[in-house]
Amino acid sequence: MLVLGIGNSLLGDDGVGVHVVERLRAHPAHAAVRFVDGGTLSFTLLALLQDADAMLVADAAELGAPPGAVHLYENEAMDRFLAGPRRRSVHEVGLCELLDMARLGDCLPPRRALLCVQPADIGWSESLSPAVAGALAEACATADALLRRWRAA
Repeated sequence: MLVLGIGNSLLGDDGVGVHVVERLRAHPAHAAVRFVDGGTLSFTLLALLQDADAMLVADAAELGAPPGAVHLYENEAMDRFLAGPRRRSVHEVGLCELLDMARLGDCLPPRRALLCVQPADIGWSESLSPAVAGALAEACATADALLRRWRAA
């Protein structure tokens, strides 16, 4: 299993995916999970997908919800969310292209999910906004439950 945190930790809430990865990495129950700070994406991440049978991506995304809202999109729901009519994440284009390359290379993980947190502020800051910092526990609990479910399957 691969958990990929996306975001720029110098842009406030944009770095929430990286924060989720760091918190989950410290959990002993996930010793067999590979945690990666994917930063702002790169096609070099494609090599990681080739070895994964399950992938969870954590990122800030425009959900049209109050700041700090957490939502999980699994499998085809993730694909539909990313293919939506409006740009929902500053990394969406890169993530869509990375997943398209994985499809073309026949290495798209069969189990995949996108964990999104609605940002409040993506301006220059090394800190999360209070709303997003307050949502970290829920985001990590949601990710933890998914990883446990995948491990049990």
